[in-house]
Amino acid sequence: MSGSPNRAVDRRTFVLGAAAAAGAAALAGPLAGSAAAAGFGWSDDGSNYVVDTGANLVFKVGKTDGDLTSLVYKGTEYQGYGGKNSQIESGLGTSAVTLTQSGSTILISVAHGTLRHYYAARSGENNIYLWTNKADSSVTATRFIVRVKAGLFLNDEPDSYTYTTSTVEASDVFAKSDGQTRSKHYSKRRVIDYDYTGWTGWTGGGVGLWIVRSNHEKASGGPFYRSLLRHQSADGGGLYEILYYGENQTESERYGLQGPYVIAFTDGGAPSVALHHGTLTTAWADSLGIPGYVPDGGRGRVAGVGITGRDTASAYTVGLANSAAQYWGTARASDGYFSVSRILPGVYTLTVYKGELAVYSTQVTVSAGATTTLDTIAVPSSNDPSNASAIWRIGTWDGTPSGFKNADLMTYAHPSDVRAASWTGDVVIGSGSETSAFPCYLWKDVNSGLLVRFKLTAAQAAAAHTLRIGVTTAYANARPQVTLNGTWTSAIPSPPTQPSTRSLTVGSYRGNNHTFSYSVPAGAWLTDTSQYNVLKIDVVSGSGTTGYLSAGTAIDAIDLLD
Repeated sequence: MSGSPNRAVDRRTFVLGAAAAAGAAALAGPLAGSAAAAGFGWSDDGSNYVVDTGANLVFKVGKTDGDLTSLVYKGTEYQGYGGKNSQIESGLGTSAVTLTQSGSTILISVAHGTLRHYYAARSGENNIYLWTNKADSSVTATRFIVRVKAGLFLNDEPDSYTYTTSTVEASDVFAKSDGQTRSKHYSKRRVIDYDYTGWTGWTGGGVGLWIVRSNHEKASGGPFYRSLLRHQSADGGGLYEILYYGENQTESERYGLQGPYVIAFTDGGAPSVALHHGTLTTAWADSLGIPGYVPDGGRGRVAGVGITGRDTASAYTVGLANSAAQYWGTARASDGYFSVSRILPGVYTLTVYKGELAVYSTQVTVSAGATTTLDTIAVPSSNDPSNASAIWRIGTWDGTPSGFKNADLMTYAHPSDVRAASWTGDVVIGSGSETSAFPCYLWKDVNSGLLVRFKLTAAQAAAAHTLRIGVTTAYANARPQVTLNGTWTSAIPSPPTQPSTRSLTVGSYRGNNHTFSYSVPAGAWLTDTSQYNVLKIDVVSGSGTTGYLSAGTAIDAIDLLD
């Protein structure tokens, strides 16, 4: 997506493929009596439960720890790099592991303290369905990682990286010899932008290996959040389903059952089974007895007639969230109609986003088996900053740094990357390149003191004006302080609440959107209309270190109001 937050990225709706035909009848109801595929079943090799799906997939789960210890597709072993199994986090350790079979479904249950994890296999499918139930913080479980052997897939993805002795930052951001940077953090995609991630193109034959994500109802961060998706290195690769990711996180961790997410093999293409998170049907799982599992009949739906007061040039998203769950859907471009389904019962805050900028919110109640229908939502004009009349404006008020210098690159590269344009350079209003010349990020130790030059008419110079600077996140309590013409300097604003972890250097500009407003008196402007007024923007903070880890902030928009 080249970092553009509003660009659709590889979104596909999958159809039920021939490989799943044997299990198709079972999708119609809980464990319907479809015949098992030849070879479908399980065995015990002493250390592992061995499951044969009756298709082309055989996998093993450790009986003492619940790790996925083997993943064989068409006779080739895919599991394993770095001497580790595929597993929750880096392995749970000693766990109680049990197996049950009911008709055409095999379920393996893993119990470790308060955590429960499940693997399910369906007869005739090359898929493993997974659920993870983290009840509290007593067990560390923030991800499931499929660890794939080296050499099976090409290491040519934009977010690939290779472990080297050359690290740019900490031990997880690397520099290639050509000056490009790589990190597993650089996912490029927001949650709303993808349904699956993985690889295709094994050099020995057509094979695709994918993680199809869950609906993330028990994850955190909302529809625009970015987290680990996959990585490749010299010793293998990893595919992730993130249960909770802490980098630049805006919400507290949610607990409860997450899933299903799916490990899916194909003959080289995208997942061919109906695995899209919005259409995945798992009615067969209703009777498995998984604690925390809520079937469709126990869920509700929210539908909105439409949204008025929209900027037709922008995409709109509707999100629902409370402390227990999160959901979202896209508003129709023509009229703002939206529908969000499969919602757990409860009271939610409904938020309308223009791009990624919240412009409206209300409370809705969702009931099991019912649809909550909302009348047309009218977004007040004052809720969208772009409706204010401005003398000049840099950027678009959409909650993202889209359009600013280096913005496209920063979701998949470090700011020091050789591909980044200079982070310094003054901006001239009226040049036609105001936004593209203005850096998407400002740091105290890198480009603080950036200058914006502009002219005013005599009438404009005779009046006081409000200057606004919108930010999308900030690191180390960074906030802008402004000076006009070297004679008037604003007070240092208080820092808004922002995530405390790294952000700008790990591919994320998404924090808590905030607008700083500065009341500039009439006496601060130059009265000579032929001269340029000079706005100086400094980054201030008592926190942070040096360079790109000094206090920094991401820019949404800057304008001077009439």
